[in-house]
Amino acid sequence: MPEPSHRRRMLVLAICCMSLLIVSIDNTILNVALPAVQRDLHASTSGLQWAIDAYTLVLAALLMLAGSTADRIGRKRVFMTGLVVFTLGSLLCSLAPDLSSLVAFRMIQAVGGSMLNPVAMSIITNTFTDPRERARAIGVWGAVVGISMAAGPLVGGLLVESVGWRSIFWVNLPVGLAALLLTLRFVPESRAPKARRPDPLGQLMVIVLFGSLTYAIIEAPNAGLGAVLPFAATALAALLGLLFHEPRRAEPLIDLRFFRSAPFSGATVIAVSAFAALGGFLFLSTLYLQNVRGLSALHAGLWMLPMAVPTFLCAPLAGRLVGSRGPRLPLLVAGGALTVSGVLFAAFEAETSNLTRFLGYVLFGVGFGFVNAPITNTAVSGMPRAQAGVAAAVASTSRQLGQTLGVAVVGAVLAAGVGASSYRDSFVSAARPGWWILTACGLAVLVLGVLTTGRWARRTARRNAERLETPEARPAARSAA
Repeated sequence: MPEPSHRRRMLVLAICCMSLLIVSIDNTILNVALPAVQRDLHASTSGLQWAIDAYTLVLAALLMLAGSTADRIGRKRVFMTGLVVFTLGSLLCSLAPDLSSLVAFRMIQAVGGSMLNPVAMSIITNTFTDPRERARAIGVWGAVVGISMAAGPLVGGLLVESVGWRSIFWVNLPVGLAALLLTLRFVPESRAPKARRPDPLGQLMVIVLFGSLTYAIIEAPNAGLGAVLPFAATALAALLGLLFHEPRRAEPLIDLRFFRSAPFSGATVIAVSAFAALGGFLFLSTLYLQNVRGLSALHAGLWMLPMAVPTFLCAPLAGRLVGSRGPRLPLLVAGGALTVSGVLFAAFEAETSNLTRFLGYVLFGVGFGFVNAPITNTAVSGMPRAQAGVAAAVASTSRQLGQTLGVAVVGAVLAAGVGASSYRDSFVSAARPGWWILTACGLAVLVLGVLTTGRWARRTARRNAERLETPEARPAARSAA
């Protein structure tokens, strides 16, 4: 197949970024609408957590399956299917009569979303073959997250104030349909040279692991540790089962050999940490601004701009830095900014003053803007192009798992701290442990940014790439076959 022209490559990038926009904007729009959903559907704090985590949880559980399926049957085909399912799920969410229905329809949305971002990243990886050009494309990709953060709260706040919270899901309909038609016309089909076989047992264990763990965390403050202990034990059993089962398959759902690369492993943990910080940050900030300070949805959305604008501005800069100097500097900036932002809220109650809240939001936006490009670039570079979909899916799974855990853990800590008190009376003190958790996430980004970007780490990546290009013999897999 001839190399696509520069104009065609830019068009493919734009179409893929449209899918990222609707998937990313969905969470930021919903966050600003949470208090309205809470009032209309009589939801508890844990109910709000499920409205967010039902989406990110299904995304995390299915992303790797979507990536490997796209490599096998065709990336364009899976991408278009995802656009159809996501758009339909968005329509159903706008019609949800109660909280349970909203959670169920959010899961349908997520099934479609799982076919979009990792597959789009795989399309980008196969379209932009030059490493520097690919790094810049990934920087643009990261900037779209900033756009969604800026547009989501503003558009969401305006829609909630003028039409109602159900209208926030209507935004996805025209964008999804436009992306579908453009994909059909302009995106070339691609697939891996060798099809990967499905791994149904591995996929089942991933679903059980993520679902049980999230349930145990969210429901612990209400149900008690005794009631959620069986779910925690189930999650542990699923994890051990994955570690035992996956290395024994010739074509596993999760190729654990990827993690022999220190940069890849570091990028995975950094993604979990950074997106856990994002999920917790949005959850705490939205509830504080509207339920404690009494701001309208639109006013609360405007307060997200000091975080969203730096994310938008810093993401392409991070992409250029990764392309020219490698991932270390962006990761150090990201980890430092996220850590300082967390400390401002945890130790100095930055949310109680407009000036310190503004500074904390700006620092968080800078940190998050710098973290996305090095995560994505490290995840897909050094991997065989035939496994680009799987590698990108692992990185995307880490992001969604992080956001799921961030909302679950921080929400559980907040619910336990608030107890029977009103939000206004106890929110700031109840939220302080959550802010310390977000500080620890930023510190993890900083430390891993140093440890996994040096010469030793790069050597492990080179050795691992050689192993993946010429797979090692697997006696267990051969005997199983």
